[in-house]
Amino acid sequence: MYETVKFGSLEVSKKIFHAITDMGFEEPSPIQAEAIPLLMAGRDVIGQAQTGTGKTAAFGIPIIEKLNPKFRGVQALVLTPTRELAIQVAEEITKIGRYRETRSLAIYGGQSIERQILALKRGVHLVVGTPGRILDHLRRKTLKLNNLKFVVLDEADEMLDMGFIEDIELILQETPQEKQTLLFSATMPEEIQRLARKYLNNPEFVSVSRDELTVPQIDQVYYEVKEHNKLDGLCRVLDTTNISRAIIFCRTKRGVDELVAGLEARGYEVQGLHGDLTQNQRNKVMKNFRESQVEILVATDVAARGLDIENVSHVINYDIPQDPESYVHRIGRTGRAGKSGVAISFVIPREYRQLRLIEKMISYKIKREKLPSVADVFERQREVIIERIVGTIQNSKMDNYRAIVEEMLEDYDLMDIAAASLKLAFDPEGTDDTAESEETEFGDTGAEPGMVRLFMNVGRTDEIRPQDLVKTIAEEAGIPGKIIGAIKIYDKFTFVDIPKEMAEKVLYSMHRNIIKGKRVHVEPAKVRPR
Repeated sequence: MYETVKFGSLEVSKKIFHAITDMGFEEPSPIQAEAIPLLMAGRDVIGQAQTGTGKTAAFGIPIIEKLNPKFRGVQALVLTPTRELAIQVAEEITKIGRYRETRSLAIYGGQSIERQILALKRGVHLVVGTPGRILDHLRRKTLKLNNLKFVVLDEADEMLDMGFIEDIELILQETPQEKQTLLFSATMPEEIQRLARKYLNNPEFVSVSRDELTVPQIDQVYYEVKEHNKLDGLCRVLDTTNISRAIIFCRTKRGVDELVAGLEARGYEVQGLHGDLTQNQRNKVMKNFRESQVEILVATDVAARGLDIENVSHVINYDIPQDPESYVHRIGRTGRAGKSGVAISFVIPREYRQLRLIEKMISYKIKREKLPSVADVFERQREVIIERIVGTIQNSKMDNYRAIVEEMLEDYDLMDIAAASLKLAFDPEGTDDTAESEETEFGDTGAEPGMVRLFMNVGRTDEIRPQDLVKTIAEEAGIPGKIIGAIKIYDKFTFVDIPKEMAEKVLYSMHRNIIKGKRVHVEPAKVRPR
C-alpha cells in the first residue's frame, strides 16, 4: 500500500499530491471533496456540476490512484462531446499521473487515425475520446476494452444534445460488466437519467449546490484584455489608480509566484501569499502588508482565507474565479466597516461566459471600463518624471552624459535627444497603445465591411425567432441588441452579423450556450469558394 498524505480533507498518495500541487491545487473543490472518497471506495457516481468546478480532477485523481501503471493496456475510458474537451481532459489527467508514469491518449476525429493506432499499439493506460472516433476504433479492433476498470461520461447532457446517446450505448455494451461507471452532467434530463439507471450500478449522487449570493456595496468593474497583454493591462491600471492597499487574486500558487516576479521586475512593492509558505513566512508577509511596507499582496483564495485587514481599497481578480462564491469571498476583502471599496476583474475572451454567470448569480451588472492608455499612464506619471529629472540635475554628476549629448548635437536636435532619453528611461520596452485595441482576425465571413457573420446550429425547426436571438445575445454577451446586424434563419442553422469589435465576445459568450432548450454551437461563417 502506498503512503498517503492529506490534501485538504482527503487522503491521496504522495505521488498524486506532488502532481496536483505542481498544478497549483491547494485544497479540493466541493465536487472533488464529495466524489473522490466515493470513487476510491469503488462506488459508481453521478455528479451534477458545471464546467470549471474541478470535475476532471474529481474523476482523474481516483482513476490514476487505482490504475496499474505496470500494465500497458487501456484501463480507463473517458467519453467527451468535443475534440477540444478530449484534449483538455487528457492533458489534465496526464499532469495528475505525471509521477505515477501513466500514459493518457486523446482520440478524436480530424486527427490521423493511423497515428492514434500506433499510439494504442505502444500501450496507454487511459483513453479520452469522442464517441464517433472511439466507435471507429472499436470496429477496427484497434481499441480493446476487455481490461477496462473505469468508464466516465463527461458532460453527458451535451453529448445528448449532439446526438451521441446511441453511440454511447454501443460503446458501453462493449465494456466489461465489472467496472466503475461515472457520469458527469450539468443538467439531468430524462434521457440522461434513463442512461444512468441502465448502466450505473446503485450510483451515489453528488451535486454542487449554489446558494443565493449577495455582495456588499462595492464598485465592481472589469477590463477586457488578451492573455498575452494581461500583465501590461494590470500595470496600466495600477499606474492610474489611487491604491492605498490592494489584494490581487490568482488562481494558482504558480500564478502568484509568476505575477509577483513580473510586478517586482517593473518596480512595484509587492509580496505573495500562498500555501507553500511556512507560518513564519506568512506572518512576515502579513506584517509587511498590514504596516503598509508593501501596498500590494498577491494571493490565492485558500491563502487569503480568514484574512481580516482594514483599509484594503482594491481587490483585483487577475484570474477571474471559477465560481461565483469565490468571487463574493474575494471582493468582500474590501469595502469593510462602512468604507468604500473597488473590485476590479481582468477578463480574457474565453472567460466572458464565466463573467455573465457571476453576474447572474450575484444579481449585479459589473461595469465594463476601458483599459487606461499609455497616454493616461504618462499623464499620471508626468509630475513624478519632472521631479526626478530636477533632482538628477541638482544632485548628480553628469559630465559623461553631457559628452554624449554634445557629440549627438552634430546630427540631432536637442529636443529630440532629450525626448528620446526620457523614453529610454521611463518606457524602455517601447510600449504603445495597440494592446487593448487588438482584434481577432476572423477573415472573410461574407458579412458587410466592419461586421463578422457567425454560424449557429439552430434554426426554424428549433422554433428560433430573430427576437429570441437578439435577446439572448444581448443578455449573454452584454452588448446592446440594436447593434446586432442581419439575421438569416434557415431550417437547421442561422447566420447572425455582429460588429467586428464585438464578434469575439459574442462567439465566446454564445458557444455552448442554450436557446429555447437547445445547446448552441457557434463559429465564424465560412465563405464557399466560387
